[in-house]
Amino acid sequence: MALLKVSSTDDLQNHHHHDDENVLQKHVAFFDRNHDGVIYPWETFQGLRAIGAGILLSSFAAVFINAGLSRKTRPGKFPSLLFPIEIKNIEKAKHTSDSGVYDTEGRFVATRFEEMFNQHALTYPDALTGDELKALLHANRVPKDYLGWVAAYAEWKVLYILGKDENGLLKKDSVRGVYDGSLFQNMEEGIRKKKEKMNS
Repeated sequence: MALLKVSSTDDLQNHHHHDDENVLQKHVAFFDRNHDGVIYPWETFQGLRAIGAGILLSSFAAVFINAGLSRKTRPGKFPSLLFPIEIKNIEKAKHTSDSGVYDTEGRFVATRFEEMFNQHALTYPDALTGDELKALLHANRVPKDYLGWVAAYAEWKVLYILGKDENGLLKKDSVRGVYDGSLFQNMEEGIRKKKEKMNS
């Protein structure tokens, strides 16, 4: 296994910056179930099922997500009825009326993430209620950007359904985990362990 050599403070800073540049790719890479750099609708479906989404939600979301993002991530290529999403170009599929936590190059903007909770997490500083999430979505709307509104609502609605705790709160750590993809991995592992325990 190759080892990463970091020889100076500048190298270390550059390494962390490189990680930040790939955060949006990490966010979607969970759904690349065969790790080939391309996400097909059936992989999106499998990924959603793996984190606890029902069959109906997984089916609808897989079609909605892949149909909406495929063409944008394949610039210059002929449209495909298989609706593949190319991870290397995922920043090109960034929609409007979003939170702004990813910049136009797919990098994570920590200050924007903190602002989001400072402005909208009014009941608890480290969590969003359902009503606060609605207010967040409304505040991010660009006038007459109807497609952006729908995309943002769909993303956050699925996240809220799958990520809220027993009190209906969407925790800050969970949202942060969505942005870098780690929450999906943790959810899949938790469900896998629960199934193993039930079958043992």
